[in-house]
Amino acid sequence: MIKSFIHFLLILFVFICHASVLACQCPLTRLSIEECDKYEIIFKGKIISVNDCGDKFGEAVFEIDELYKGNATKEFKILFECGLECSQKFIPGQEWIIYSRYKQIDNAKMDWCSRSRKYFKVDKEDFYAVTYGNDYYDEVKFLREKLGVHRFLADKNPQDGNRNQIPDKQGFVIVLICSLAGLVLFYYLFNRFFR
Repeated sequence: MIKSFIHFLLILFVFICHASVLACQCPLTRLSIEECDKYEIIFKGKIISVNDCGDKFGEAVFEIDELYKGNATKEFKILFECGLECSQKFIPGQEWIIYSRYKQIDNAKMDWCSRSRKYFKVDKEDFYAVTYGNDYYDEVKFLREKLGVHRFLADKNPQDGNRNQIPDKQGFVIVLICSLAGLVLFYYLFNRFFR
């Protein structure tokens, strides 16, 4: 009886140790210019909307309050991997400081082990302060002083973005007439000078 109880405790201990090994283990980083140099875009913003994981990635759209590094429009999309040990839940209305790398020009891919951190209203809940050694406000102050606040890219004008559109009927007729006139002129010049 005692032997089976000891075996049970031993198996339970091995199981608990195995589970803790699989838990999230991100490297500890210190806030510095060298750490900021590892990322292409750094900003502080609020989550506007979240589309949970479809394939492998979900996406969160941020309204950027302050842009410290990189190029972005006021609204910027962050792609994030789902189902990872270190992943957290993005909720609309949350404020974050995001450290990331571009995936495309108008979005970035979230690395859950980056320095990205969420704002907590209650200081005691801010586990990042213990992990990183500084609170949210100290991080914002550092980023403002060392990197500065940058201007946003202008939002795309819908008229400028789609230049390969099929013209309307009037435009189509004009293009057709100009093309035919060009062909007739080419034919005339070719016959006149190369006969």
